[in-house]
Amino acid sequence: MASRRAINPSRRASDSGSIPLVGSLQQKSRSSPLLSIGLVVVAAFFLIGYALRGSGGFASEKEAISIGQGASCSSDVIQALPILKKAYGDSMRKVLHVGPDSCAVISKLLKEEDSEAWGVEPYDLEDTDSSCKSLMRKGFVRVSDLKFPLPYRPKSFSLAIVSDSLDYLSPKYLNKTLPDLARLSADGLVIFAGYPGKQRAKVSELAKFGKPAKLRSSSWWIRYFVQTGLQENEMAIKKFEEASTKNSYKPSCQIFHVTS
Repeated sequence: MASRRAINPSRRASDSGSIPLVGSLQQKSRSSPLLSIGLVVVAAFFLIGYALRGSGGFASEKEAISIGQGASCSSDVIQALPILKKAYGDSMRKVLHVGPDSCAVISKLLKEEDSEAWGVEPYDLEDTDSSCKSLMRKGFVRVSDLKFPLPYRPKSFSLAIVSDSLDYLSPKYLNKTLPDLARLSADGLVIFAGYPGKQRAKVSELAKFGKPAKLRSSSWWIRYFVQTGLQENEMAIKKFEEASTKNSYKPSCQIFHVTS
């Protein structure tokens, strides 16, 4: 939207000649200059705001909520791939990733030499890019409801990585999904989960999952592993922490390493 030049009140008044109404307005503006200046400032503010909103300068209400409530853990997964390689070694050659943005994770893994990777998106993909559509056509990424067992044989993958998805499952479905993910991996399961009070669901994710994420504390997860018979992988934890320190990797999400 083209900007408008502010109208000079004194110039309009001098050009008005002997018209009584304009003369009275001129006299009134002289008697209250602060009011005139204030009106001009307010008008300019609204004009600028309208122009910026139309051109994308201001985020919409939905976008503002999304920006303010933090990002998903999938970005942590991509940053952690080199660290995971040092912790798991050859186990990173055949990986399953489960969670939002799986296309981005799988695309990154497939660029690595001697790496095989498959992904599962927990909800239908909309407005996805051509790269993701290509991965889906080739069978590298699929959409599947995590409330039901995934269609893979036991130990089909060396390592399984899950991000965000478990945060949206109630204990009823979590009791089924987590053991199923552990069943699919031969060398372990890596869980990326949000921190309570630090991360909340983005509006886009909320619309797809249908409910807000239930973020659990680290102590809750550890108790849950014990109750369900899953054990933390102490060796992988140690290697991952050492590699994280060496590479100055500081995740924004909780990371758990579980044996299969």
